[in-house]
Amino acid sequence: MSETLSDTFSRLAGLDREVFAIAWLSLRVSLSAVLIGCVVGIPLGALVAVLRFPGRQGIVGLLNASMGLPPVIVGLVIYLLLSRSGPFGPFGLLFTPAAIVAAQSVLVTPLIAALTRQIVADAEAHLGEQLRSLRLPAWRRAGILIFDVRFSLSTAVLAAFGRAISEIGAVLVVGGNIDGFTRTMTTAISLETQKGDLALALALGLVLIALVVAVNAAASLLRAYAARAYG
Repeated sequence: MSETLSDTFSRLAGLDREVFAIAWLSLRVSLSAVLIGCVVGIPLGALVAVLRFPGRQGIVGLLNASMGLPPVIVGLVIYLLLSRSGPFGPFGLLFTPAAIVAAQSVLVTPLIAALTRQIVADAEAHLGEQLRSLRLPAWRRAGILIFDVRFSLSTAVLAAFGRAISEIGAVLVVGGNIDGFTRTMTTAISLETQKGDLALALALGLVLIALVVAVNAAASLLRAYAARAYG
């Protein structure tokens, strides 16, 4: 155990190239997926919150249920779409970082949309009547409410980032865990643990935890600054 810990901290202190290459790929694909999720999920969630239409409760229920999408099923669907016989097969995206981004985007977009809908709906309960009295179209009302709760939406973004960067099932299916190309922290931790290289697995685990803590701390500082600046 002591030898494993010593090797782990030696890798971290020496800025082991393999560790940080894997960490950088994980961070890059996860942030890309969260960005796509925000672009799609935030407007979608806000519109569902402000619009009134037949079947709205069904859409709300679907959004809430989709937050628990099984990752391996998402990975299988993306695999079928990107495989040679699939509609996107000619693009050669399977077992590439782009495939990982696609799978993670499908996982985090419903999460962002569902949390956004709830946050915007709470704000709409207080401001909705006033906005409707101005006869603003739904998209304008949604935009105003998004701006009003923009700092609260960081909770949805952080939750999405946490899910994306810690995901393994879908990533393994569509990424293939190719060394130096599609190996992320979670897939590498699983593989190296099975191979017995506990030092590398532990080093990657510590980096993963550090990244999640750092991103959450940065978001907390941003919210605190915003509260003082716009308070």
